[in-house]
Amino acid sequence: MKKILLGFAGAFALSTFAAPAFADGKGNPTGGNFAKQHPRRNEVNKRVDNQRERINEGERTGKLTPEQARQLKANDRAIKTQEHAEVKANGGHLTKAQQKQLNQEENANSKMIHDEKHPAK
Repeated sequence: MKKILLGFAGAFALSTFAAPAFADGKGNPTGGNFAKQHPRRNEVNKRVDNQRERINEGERTGKLTPEQARQLKANDRAIKTQEHAEVKANGGHLTKAQQKQLNQEENANSKMIHDEKHPAK
């Protein structure tokens, strides 16, 4: 798990330096509707939203401590920040390779959410 967290921290650090100022202030770095509705971005955004809900549900039910929830949310923010930087660099959309990378990071975070909510006995 430490390796995964360090990977997220590295991705976050890299994307923080490349993080742009967003054009419309609502998380869409290029400001156009195309970027908001691009299928690869939609997939990544839906996964982030779903994972945030799973984290919130775990915190509400007591399956996650506030510290665990904070760390998992930080991982999601790092992925989202990376997505924003990549979208900005590609005119409002993600390449297939970028989508694959983001999905792998989301898969790792999804597994962490599950493992934290359902610890081995």
